[in-house]
Amino acid sequence: MKGKYHIVVQNNRLRYELDIRRNITIIRGDSATGKTKLINLLEQAADFGEGSGVEVICERPCRTLGGRDWNLVLPNIHEQILFLDEENSFVKSQEFASAVKASDNYFVIITREDLPNLPYSVDEIYGIHISGRYHDLKRTYNELYHIYSPKAFSGKERPEAVVVEDSNSGYEFFHAVCEENGIDCMSAGGKSNLKTVMRQLDKEPALVIADGAAIGSEMNELYQIMCQRPAVKCYLPESFEWMILKSGVIDGKSVQDILNHPEDFVESRNYFSWERFFTVLLMEYTRDSYFKYSKNRLNGTYLHEKIKSAILDVMEGVSWRE
Repeated sequence: MKGKYHIVVQNNRLRYELDIRRNITIIRGDSATGKTKLINLLEQAADFGEGSGVEVICERPCRTLGGRDWNLVLPNIHEQILFLDEENSFVKSQEFASAVKASDNYFVIITREDLPNLPYSVDEIYGIHISGRYHDLKRTYNELYHIYSPKAFSGKERPEAVVVEDSNSGYEFFHAVCEENGIDCMSAGGKSNLKTVMRQLDKEPALVIADGAAIGSEMNELYQIMCQRPAVKCYLPESFEWMILKSGVIDGKSVQDILNHPEDFVESRNYFSWERFFTVLLMEYTRDSYFKYSKNRLNGTYLHEKIKSAILDVMEGVSWRE
């Protein structure tokens, strides 16, 4: 399943409106923010149809998934948008993560907890905002908003230290850039280690670079650290491969078309996260050229001055030279 879908769930008192464009979307929030009511409306619509007074508007079927037999039900559901709430403890299991990976459905998970088994994007974590837009109709309008919008430095600021999520080609690229500009650079050795490395940083300002496409489960703690240490910032592109494609060094109008609307090209059953999609895309487009890309070891071509500068220009607000 791929594509972007606009969903409206409403009755004569409540209205929820949201856009879904990836295989995993997270809705967070404390009690009394309307999360459970959304699930209840969908269940009423499924159980009683038009008699429920609930209207569900979407190009794809929308339904809830839960209960002890979820793992028997899910394989028989295809290309639908499935809503799950935090009362279903299985959403934290590896079994559920494996089922999502093999599924051609989209999943909207309502939870206050982090889900480390699932590679969800920082861009797809939402809260529910309640406005008085429909007070005259005695209806509460609920729309989703981004909880995390982490950015790099405002203005052109030079970091004293850089932390890169992994130790592959992305790290080799930024290590080379930092080395020639006298900036400390280290690898966190994986997204789960980022929070520990961030707390131990002894130089500021510091910049953390990680794949935003799969780091959602870590963002709660990372955001708290950034609040405690304002000089530590995060730059969270989809992935390093996305940065290369975005830079324009790889020719092709089709590449930019994909970058403008990736949701129309990423088949959820084939790619657990968009990071993997962009890696495969870059490798395919460079297979028979001197730009040939490998995730494990950086092709030295990407460190040529013009190419390197084009990739770094994708990052706004960061200066690498004194």
